[in-house]
Amino acid sequence: MSVVRMSIAVRPSAAVLDALRDLPRPVVRGVTWSVPEQWIVKLRPLGHLTVPAAGGGLEAALVDAVADAVEGAGPVECVLGPRTVRLGGQWLAAPARGLDELGAAVFDATSPIVPVTHPQPFRADLVLARGRVPADLAGTEIDLRWTVEQVVLVADRSSPRGARLEDRAEVPLASTPSACRRANA
Repeated sequence: MSVVRMSIAVRPSAAVLDALRDLPRPVVRGVTWSVPEQWIVKLRPLGHLTVPAAGGGLEAALVDAVADAVEGAGPVECVLGPRTVRLGGQWLAAPARGLDELGAAVFDATSPIVPVTHPQPFRADLVLARGRVPADLAGTEIDLRWTVEQVVLVADRSSPRGARLEDRAEVPLASTPSACRRANA
């Protein structure tokens, strides 16, 4: 058993990841730029959870709940933009649009399993930088879009030594029901 920060998220397409790599990333004291591995859009932050190393239990319940919630849902378009924003002086992010219904379904399905840990309504963003983000870093125009075809249960095992996000399970979005796939199976 270990305590790990978890979330339910979507990952950008390879083309969007390439475009994000091309955004300006000036060296600014007190600002840490996120790396591609960290570029996810959270639908539901779950906070720190106690989970067994091999999954099961709580993880299985979350995956089953998400699979039930999105059963029959087709792929959706996610749009990052129209410009980067500074959030609370601590984050630089690209706002994500198009995921409201999917996020609401995931939230409703998982709330009975994991209590609410973040202010509501939750805002979907892709975090580009953390730290003491100056206001002038925000405002970069961005218009990136991709088709979201799956929802992912992500374990964040990052430490001061580096980012380490691990996909624990994937739940496909399709026009017909489909089985979940464990990322570590």
